[in-house]
Parts: sequence; structure tokens; C-alpha cells
Amino acid sequence: MPIHEYLCKACGSQFEHLLLPAAKTEPVCPACRSRDLEKLMSGFAVSTLERTKANVKAARKQIAQSKDHKDKQVAQAEYVKHHSEDH
Repeated sequence: MPIHEYLCKACGSQFEHLLLPAAKTEPVCPACRSRDLEKLMSGFAVSTLERTKANVKAARKQIAQSKDHKDKQVAQAEYVKHHSEDH
């Protein structure tokens, strides 16, 4: 059973839709219920140990560079400094 990817032209939401053989209905956007959809090209999944390691490395790099991550590190350092001075 194929899984198709769609982009809703009404709200910009991107989603996947499992196409069942017996289904006669067209997909609708789960966010806004619109039927004005664009079917996207999608690739097939390939998984190797090297690819998994590369994906994890890229995700960790992206997290480390995020402002939210840096803010949490600063807050944690301030917390530790404040509580170590009290004891």
C-alpha cells in the first residue's frame, strides 16, 4: 500500500496519506480539511548504518546550534553557579 505525500495549498500543511486499495475517497488536509492539495514527489526509504550515523550527527549538530539549546546551557550553568555558591 503506497503512502503519498501532499502539500495543502490552502494552509501550507504537509502530510502523508496511506492509500488503501478499497478507498474511494480523496485525501483531505488534516489541519484545515481542504481538498486543494498538491501531490509531492517522494523518495523511497533506504537505511544503512552509515546513513543512520550521518543523520544522527546532522541532528546533533542542528540541536547544538539552536538558540534554545544554547539558552538551556546558559541557564544550567547559572543554576549550578548559584547553588554551588550557597553550599
